This record gives sequence, C-alpha cells and structure tokens, in this order.
Amino acid sequence: MQCRIKQLSTPNSQLSTIEGEDILKLIPQRSPIVMVDSFYGIEGDSSYAGLTVTTDNLFCLDGQLQEAGIIEHIAQSAAARIGYLYTQQEEAVPLGFIGSVDKLKLYKLPQAGSKLITEITIIQEVGDITLIAAKTQVDETLIAECRMKIFLKKE
Repeated sequence: MQCRIKQLSTPNSQLSTIEGEDILKLIPQRSPIVMVDSFYGIEGDSSYAGLTVTTDNLFCLDGQLQEAGIIEHIAQSAAARIGYLYTQQEEAVPLGFIGSVDKLKLYKLPQAGSKLITEITIIQEVGDITLIAAKTQVDETLIAECRMKIFLKKE
C-alpha cells in the first residue's frame, strides 16, 4: 500500500541547517548506527531531519532499508531535535530512550540512494517524557508514520 501526501514543508526549502559530521553534536549515536545525516530545523511544534540510504547502512538488506532502520531513523530524528534545542542553550545533550512505538504503519521500504525526510511533531511534553508523531517520506511518498514516547535521561 502506498500513500501520497504533499511535500513536507521543511524550513529553508530543504536546505540543511546541520549536516555531515556536525550532526554528531546533536545525537549520542556513532558509526555504524548513525541514522540521520541532515537536520533541517524547527518550525513551530515540528522539526525535520533526513537520511540518505546507503548500501553499507547497518539496516540495509538487499538494497532496501529495513523496518528497524526506519524506526531508528525516526528515533534519531527526534533526538536531533532535542540535541539542537540543547546545543542552542549551550547545555549538554541528554540521552533519550524509546519508551514505546504506537500506531506504526510502514508503507514501503526505501531503496538505497533514497533520501528520507522525517517530520517530528510534538504532541505532548510532560517533564522528561515527550510524545511525538512522526511521518517519513521519500520524495512525495509517505513511507512510514508512527507515534513514539521518548524518555530523557538528564544529568
């Protein structure tokens, strides 16, 4: 099943705010499990992150990014948002943990070479717990969506 939606409206016409090695300042993950390579910024309650799928990706099998890779990409997209907010305040970036994944719908596995764009929307924040809604697409095709509960571990 494929769903088509309009292009996600990312800030700056999808020009990366942070990319490459600088993304590592926003997330705790390191190679080989880095699943974001671009952070496009925050607009209201939403933030935007991206990943270009490569054949050497840990979660890529037979030229396709597998389900676990999409979920990890969504989680790291949310982590990049938190990392961005904390670095803007010159504070240490906290670790985050997935508490739950709900209403997960995977419509299509992306091929190597595909550019994923994920929109993270904050639904609710209570203390160190954040509930997000995520939509991931390639070009104009929605490939995955879910809700995720994330717990922050602050020092």
